[in-house]
Amino acid sequence: MTGLNTDSAPVTGRIVISVDAMGGDRGPAAVVAGIAESVKKNPDIHILLHGPRAELEKLIGRRQWLADRIEIRDAHGVVTMDDKPSQVVRHGKDTSMWSALESVRSGEATVCVSCGNTGALMAMSMLRLRKLPGVNRPAIAILWPSRNAHGFNVMLDVGADIRADERDLLQYALMGASYARNGLHIERPRVGLLNVGTEEHKGRAELKAADELIEQAAPEGNFDFVGFVEGGDIPGDRCDVIVTDGFTGNVALKTGEGTASLIGDLLKEAFTYSPLSRISALLSLTSMRRLQKRIDPRRVNGGVFLGLNGTVVKSHGSADATGVSAAVKLAFQLARSGFGDKLAARVASSPSLTQDAERQGSGTE
Repeated sequence: MTGLNTDSAPVTGRIVISVDAMGGDRGPAAVVAGIAESVKKNPDIHILLHGPRAELEKLIGRRQWLADRIEIRDAHGVVTMDDKPSQVVRHGKDTSMWSALESVRSGEATVCVSCGNTGALMAMSMLRLRKLPGVNRPAIAILWPSRNAHGFNVMLDVGADIRADERDLLQYALMGASYARNGLHIERPRVGLLNVGTEEHKGRAELKAADELIEQAAPEGNFDFVGFVEGGDIPGDRCDVIVTDGFTGNVALKTGEGTASLIGDLLKEAFTYSPLSRISALLSLTSMRRLQKRIDPRRVNGGVFLGLNGTVVKSHGSADATGVSAAVKLAFQLARSGFGDKLAARVASSPSLTQDAERQGSGTE
């Protein structure tokens, strides 16, 4: 593991992506339509599509040009949004989600994409792919629209686990910085630790301990640590990576999504209030469309599971073709950059995490 090259050259040629066709709110039709959008734009993408063969063949048959770019893996079971992760882990071997992850585990595909149940996908990913040595809790990282020149900030964890101690937060900082380098092409990311204030005396004990650990790891981890950041910095330009526990991150994510939806509704209401408002809407149509595209959550759809022996992209359950296409595009970009190997090498190169892994392996505390 420690012999991996964190600066290895990008992967060239065909990239195989394993896609779970079932489990999303819109069904396999939206998944196939999204795949078609991505495949049409990039000839290097090849898809392993998992689900009921008869149903998927009908959908692909409507797009004959897709036939030689998609290989169907027959799987009749479906993980629903209501299924409990523990039940899925015990009884989910015949499902499309299990089959999609198995293709990554066996090395047939580089990345798995699924719109399915988040809890079940994380539990099954940990079972089939296993955690990287030194990683205690995997994390879900998302891209958040920001004022930075590259347009987004990385935020993690946003819901993989509601708990996180100082060692977990250090792992998130290392993994988030690696994601920013490979996903946003930031050579030296700036990392911030989310807190209720920027003053040193504020926050829980684990945050203060994490602050010291992350600052110590920054030079070797090839990132800059800016210290504590607040909620207002999540969409700001003070840092590129925001580190937090899954409980706080998930609340922030859902609040952001709800606020964006409210602003959209209020703008529509304002522009239809009077005849003059409607004229103003027409005059500003180009600018409004640019804004809509800029903050459209479908175009940055895809939370990435970090800390596993394989890369998993979790698409939003309600994703339409545009959202699925964005998730596949993200999966392709990460696969092409060699992200999985680079992340494993980055975690393995941290002395503190290596020591933790050795203690776990020897059974000592």
